[in-house]
Amino acid sequence: MEYTRCKVGRVFVVRFDHGDDLLAELTALIKREDIRAGLLHFLGALEKARIVVGPEKAEVPPVPMWRDFADGREVLGLGTIFWKDDEPKIHIHSGIGRDEAVNLGCIRKDAKVYLTIEAVITELTGLSAKREFDEKTRLDMLEFKD
Repeated sequence: MEYTRCKVGRVFVVRFDHGDDLLAELTALIKREDIRAGLLHFLGALEKARIVVGPEKAEVPPVPMWRDFADGREVLGLGTIFWKDDEPKIHIHSGIGRDEAVNLGCIRKDAKVYLTIEAVITELTGLSAKREFDEKTRLDMLEFKD
């Protein structure tokens, strides 16, 4: 385990509208406001998305199990924001459901907002952290540079 301490910086309250591309809009906001590290909370609905719901087997490196939906689902999510090179890397895990069908997964692609999503982004300051590719896991892992 590794860790570092930091402080809370700015706090952003955001409304995403029907039809917005959640990941593209988040990325644009993060770049515009130069949020170098942060925590994201959100709730609302997605019309469609492409998510990862786990590895095919519990092995390293993992082979992701992809799931798509396009039927409008409720969503409750939590994510982190750290940069890799010159781009923010947003890591979101979310409970996504409709009727009795519920998935818990990582939102990765094609996340189109249905009606609205309300979000709070809490900026983290006073730390030096970024994502770096890890050969063993084949993932962009969080690294501290103190």
